[in-house]
Amino acid sequence: QVQLVDSGGGLVQAGGSLRLSCAAAGRIFSINTMGWYGEAPGKQGELVAGINSGGSTTYADSVKGRFTISRDKAKNTMYLQMVSLKPEDTAVYYCHAALKSTLTAPWNDYWGQGTQVTVSS
Repeated sequence: QVQLVDSGGGLVQAGGSLRLSCAAAGRIFSINTMGWYGEAPGKQGELVAGINSGGSTTYADSVKGRFTISRDKAKNTMYLQMVSLKPEDTAVYYCHAALKSTLTAPWNDYWGQGTQVTVSS
């Protein structure tokens, strides 16, 4: 079974920094994309940052220039470096991966349990 374990959230003052981590473990053949989704209370989760197998990245407009997503393929681990945090960034951040467990398996979606990021003013 594939599991995504996300961590690194916490409470930080506005202007501070956090680094989120997401480690994928289990039977993994290939990871296509990984990303972070932020879900604020009462709102639908939205893609904050994503990275594909080739290293191309995408960011929500609200975090461009402040967040950086990266991936260590050897460790099947993804990171989100968050700087200049704002109260508006407060949300539960969920790690997501689209991957194949075997060559013949279809692409499937996996989610971490989420890590809380709270930014105070």
